[in-house]
Amino acid sequence: MNFAWTAEEAAFRQRLKDFLAATLPDDWERFSQHGPASPALTEYARAFCGKLAEDGLLTPHWPVEIGGQGLDPWHQTILAEEMWVAGEPRGGQYMNVNWVGPTLIKYGSPAQQQRYLPAITGGTALWCQGFSEPGSGSDLASLRTRAERVGEDYHVNGQKIWTSYAGLADTCFLLCRTGEDRKKGISILLVPMDTPGITVRAIPSLIGEGDIHEVFFDDVRVPATALFGDEGQAWEIIAFSLVNERLGIPRYRLARAARDRAVAVLKAQGGWSGEAVRIEAAHAAALCEAARTASYAIVTKRAQGEAVGPESSSARFATVMAERRVAEFVVEYLPEALADAHPYLKMHHQRGIVAGIAAGAAEIQLNIIANDVLKLPREPR
Repeated sequence: MNFAWTAEEAAFRQRLKDFLAATLPDDWERFSQHGPASPALTEYARAFCGKLAEDGLLTPHWPVEIGGQGLDPWHQTILAEEMWVAGEPRGGQYMNVNWVGPTLIKYGSPAQQQRYLPAITGGTALWCQGFSEPGSGSDLASLRTRAERVGEDYHVNGQKIWTSYAGLADTCFLLCRTGEDRKKGISILLVPMDTPGITVRAIPSLIGEGDIHEVFFDDVRVPATALFGDEGQAWEIIAFSLVNERLGIPRYRLARAARDRAVAVLKAQGGWSGEAVRIEAAHAAALCEAARTASYAIVTKRAQGEAVGPESSSARFATVMAERRVAEFVVEYLPEALADAHPYLKMHHQRGIVAGIAAGAAEIQLNIIANDVLKLPREPR
């Protein structure tokens, strides 16, 4: 297997590095400790993504007719890696370019594409995904938020939880029940977050700012034109979306950079002489590389036009393991980083600590791997 980048890919990466060096403020490492869902970073991200769009670097992997440059999945990977190693200055808008936009392109009506895509390609839109519910996080097919068709409207009632970006989002990619079948009875509505009847409550967190929320829908009325795809098509659409979401978040790149930064600090401080610290650093580096190569195997399939299935969960779990090991390494050998002594390492810790929850809990990924990749038998109840 050839792991070398082409000259074109290397030039694209350098272009991104140059853009970041010229655009990010001098105090970015400290500023980036504001979480991706914080008001401060969300506001900054709108300006930053606008500049990315002007330079053709926001959605270069999208089709040309939708505002992109038609670049392949490797360019998408390079873009995501450079954004994440910098601390993801796109904020919550990384969802737009990874999966919201591509899903709109594949399944949206012409009117929906016309309404929502320009704001994404212009770098101004912020979305949230209304998936998990109390009692329906691990088992998404058991969700109970209901949308009842009444004339030309849907009336929505229910609750979502652990919803990132909900407090500042413009639009919710909302999963709701329109029928009784566990999977075929689920549909998607694109719901403006300023619709009457929606209440958002922040969930207090030990880390980050405004990252997760409860969202309540009390007789929320949205037009039938808000239906995304057909009634009962949600499960197919979600499968497409989640593959794009998980592979568009190269946390392994940020984790490896944090590990390398921590090693450099330890060497400078004289803390690199012990055998234990070297072994732990090696373990962390190995897991980061394993996650990277697992992810690259998936990108290879996408670049060759092959379908990506449950094996994406293997790459996702490898990344979770890498993130956790690096975070544990920093806490063990540089705990002062969590008290602002090393802003980059603190930023990574805040991003990394949720790696096993965001974009699908680690335990759910293990279930998918066991059932759909390894084909292991279920134990009789």
